[in-house]
Amino acid sequence: MSTLHISQGTFHLSANRTLTLNELTLQSGESWAFVGANGSGKSSLARALSGELQAAKSTVENQFMHPARLSLEQLQQLVSAEWQRNNTDLLSPGEDDSGRTTAEIIQDEVKDSTRCQQLADLFGIPHLLDRRFKYLSTGETRKTLLCQALMAEPDLLILDEPFDGLDVASRANLAQVLATLHLQGHTIVLVLNRFDDIPDFIEKVGVLAECTLTHVGPRNEILAEALVAQLAHSERLQGMTLPEPDDATLKPVLAAGAPLIVLRDGVVSYNDKPILNHLDWEVKPGQHWQIVGPNGAGKSTLLSLVTGDHPQGYSNDLTLFGRRRGSGETIWDIKQHIGYVSSSLHLDYRVSSSVRNVIISGYFDSIGIYQAVSDRQHFLARQWLQLLGMDGPLADAPFHGLSWGQQRLVLIARALIKHPALLILDEPLQGLDPINRQLVRRFVDVLISEGESQLLFVSHHAEDAPQCITHRLTFVPDGDTYRYQQDSLRH
Repeated sequence: MSTLHISQGTFHLSANRTLTLNELTLQSGESWAFVGANGSGKSSLARALSGELQAAKSTVENQFMHPARLSLEQLQQLVSAEWQRNNTDLLSPGEDDSGRTTAEIIQDEVKDSTRCQQLADLFGIPHLLDRRFKYLSTGETRKTLLCQALMAEPDLLILDEPFDGLDVASRANLAQVLATLHLQGHTIVLVLNRFDDIPDFIEKVGVLAECTLTHVGPRNEILAEALVAQLAHSERLQGMTLPEPDDATLKPVLAAGAPLIVLRDGVVSYNDKPILNHLDWEVKPGQHWQIVGPNGAGKSTLLSLVTGDHPQGYSNDLTLFGRRRGSGETIWDIKQHIGYVSSSLHLDYRVSSSVRNVIISGYFDSIGIYQAVSDRQHFLARQWLQLLGMDGPLADAPFHGLSWGQQRLVLIARALIKHPALLILDEPLQGLDPINRQLVRRFVDVLISEGESQLLFVSHHAEDAPQCITHRLTFVPDGDTYRYQQDSLRH
């Protein structure tokens, strides 16, 4: 029986990205699915398992002699090459300009017409063998490439995103074909973007987060694990609306198209040393900003201007939610429109409280609950718990019994429960392990995309940004101070 075993695997992907596989064993005849978000290292994992990506450090024992890896990139390259034959001198003598047939593509490396016919029958494409490959549908080209790979009788078949771009019927058909291959004894590895894509025949699952293999084991055990279950739950939330606000009248009244924040020639200094140095910045409707820079750059100072906490806010040309600072507004007029989460707030939430009560406390901007909670607020809190996948017994479990990432997620819901015009997340991923970081980023994307709040996401690293980010403000060192680079991330 063939085995692939990797222990303490480290694979360098670039100068600052490393794929980490601490412990993984694949046995001949097994069926695996490895699931991870975009950028989690899935395709690199596929290349590592096929032997194409060499480990910088690891113990690797590989008895599979003929692995085959298939990816969308390979398929796209093949289709492109077939179309390119019309425009170059690649045509063979006597060949017309219609490209190769499906049968010729399948037998590109191994010539065996009988086996080609058998595989075409297995995949339900015998009627396509005489058809020109470049005219096939996406699903048909996918099956053709699978037949081509199986011609060489690989002992390990690795499929990178095999269901991407397929309609429901084609996905079901391909899953059935792969199940048949598994029953025939093939070792199958699927690399997938979504938990919902895992076919029924898969026996074992691995979870990738931030280029680290965080969970490995039997399918049922892994999918029942709390963090993994919440990641899977988040896939089904797109298109859902957030629970209503308790008081819809708290929204700031702004003119159409007016920005939430306007700072003109912003300057903050201590002992004549500039902390903010002539910053012009606007947060327009629909924009979600990531603010990036090293420690001491002034990110927190900028946030304190926005939250109304900094005394030099009055000496700056600063407009928040349509009101110029110093025009008679109180700090609470500002804070009622802001939801805020930071590592310091997280550490400050030391009171003994249930998950449910932490979320409800967001109505009162308090740590703990010290006043009566209305029936409507209890009702809306239940809806938020369902959205997070924390309803049932977990709702009344101790807040400090959750993982650090789950706690951070509850605090984000606490900040959003009043539907603030502005959600500020200050280093929300700090201190989190890879899967908790992925969990928080995924839910931030869902909650922001389905609501009306705009986001300020503060971090040291550009790669921390959730997908919803539209703009980036970068604090760039410039001698003894900083200059400011502003980029639109949507083109």
